[in-house]
Amino acid sequence: MKRRNIIKGFTMLPLAGVLAPVKSLFASPAEKNIFFTPTGDPVNTNIFQSIGVEPIINCRGTFTIIGGSIERPEVRAAMEAASKNFIQYDELGDGVGKRLAELTGAEWAMVSSGCAAGMKHITAACVTGGNPEKLIRIPNLEGFDKTEVVIPTPSRNVYDHAIRNIGVKIIQVDTPEDLERALNDRTAMVYLMADEATEPGRPFSVENVAKITKAHKVPLLVDAAAEVLTIPNIHLQHGADVVVYSGGKAICGPQCAGLVLGRKDILMSAWQASSPHHGPCRDNKVGREEMMGMLAAVEAWTKRDHPAEWKTWLSYLDTISKKVSAIDGITTSVFEPTALSNKSPVLNIYWDPAKFNVTGEEIAEELGRNKPRVAVGGETKEGKTSINITTGQMQPGNDKIVAERVYEVLTKKREPKVTTMVMPNVNLTGSWDTAVQFFSSTGNHMLFIEQDGKWIKGSHKGEFTVRELTGEIESDTSVKMRSVDRHPADSVTFIFSGTISGDTIAGSIYMGEYRTATFTAKRTSYKIQPKEIKVPGGPPLAT
Repeated sequence: MKRRNIIKGFTMLPLAGVLAPVKSLFASPAEKNIFFTPTGDPVNTNIFQSIGVEPIINCRGTFTIIGGSIERPEVRAAMEAASKNFIQYDELGDGVGKRLAELTGAEWAMVSSGCAAGMKHITAACVTGGNPEKLIRIPNLEGFDKTEVVIPTPSRNVYDHAIRNIGVKIIQVDTPEDLERALNDRTAMVYLMADEATEPGRPFSVENVAKITKAHKVPLLVDAAAEVLTIPNIHLQHGADVVVYSGGKAICGPQCAGLVLGRKDILMSAWQASSPHHGPCRDNKVGREEMMGMLAAVEAWTKRDHPAEWKTWLSYLDTISKKVSAIDGITTSVFEPTALSNKSPVLNIYWDPAKFNVTGEEIAEELGRNKPRVAVGGETKEGKTSINITTGQMQPGNDKIVAERVYEVLTKKREPKVTTMVMPNVNLTGSWDTAVQFFSSTGNHMLFIEQDGKWIKGSHKGEFTVRELTGEIESDTSVKMRSVDRHPADSVTFIFSGTISGDTIAGSIYMGEYRTATFTAKRTSYKIQPKEIKVPGGPPLAT
């Protein structure tokens, strides 16, 4: 799964491990799961359960929303050691940068407070060129020479907010020819998402784009957040000036750290823009603990037995596959990705939804909402449905728990779904003034509904845009509706679940990663009045 598909899986991100403490793949057998409450009392349980939060068996991968990855013991040890002493931060930045450069073969390196923060730092560096007089004026770029960032359309994504936060103008291009035409004296840099740029044959491969950017002396930034770390670095070898990684994904470093590799002049300007210095990236502070933890993670990466890890992951999938394959009608397959991003084997478990009376999405929901909670993906396509299990962050013993849990859920008897068409007696056709209560504000929206039996179509006017509205009247008192506010690199889904009471509809709006709002919609008398339109016989005779 590509990093940029992460948001599609948010509803499939459940939790787990309540049968026994979940231990790190590298944890010491003697390590005990003991912590102390605010009153000082020792508690032998999972620390998250003490605040009512269930832990997770992670069969999805390195999603930030469920914690990223498990830090290696070397990382935790380095962070603990770093917490016991004070240092001068610029000296630390220089020392860590030099050592990481030695380990990776890059010209220089920097630790940021995450991959997105690294993108923001590099943008600031390319806009200012290391000039603090410009730095302190960001995001007001009035009078700046470099104010534009060029991004190919396939690389637009939700994470390029980090670039936009500097105040630059995004120039979106569709072809390499468009890209070359877009480069000018105002271009600060070009940004590529590694998911879309790692294959040499693609129009916007790193090699192709680097030929253009180097001819114009424009820096090229590659976002390789979820990729495994290649040494020597494949993107720098192909012509990128800077590449950024998430520290809390494949590298198994601190979740709140990123790794930035590339040209020393750009990285020094980026460091200048970051905390402890004052400027636009002060809010992306990275601690001495994360800096040394990230260094330890890269040190460990160079020594890890990656083939042995892969065999361990495959053994987890084998345990699960053998268990569920005993169910009549279940088939499985293992996918071993060769791409660099989210690189860990995946088990796909397939069945006929008509025979089992349940879909993969519903199984994923059931696994995710009930103890022990297990995060898996689910999909239905072309008459077949499935769940997928990703191993990269599974821990020893998880495979047996997951095998039993999936077997239990798939062998549960379910009655066929009865889909009888019941026509509602309510009529929602018309316009509805809608007050949406967010966490700390109220939005004034409009719903324009056209009803056809139990089905709804129409439009949803939000604060800034009007978008298509679809829905279903479930009963005379219940309705569901959906709209999507789409923008380049971003979208927000509104799923309305409302109770009908006369000329009022009230309920909740599920907005995915943005949580839940409430709404109250009231029917209005607003109508578009018919008006005769006359077409002139030609151009006006006077202005």
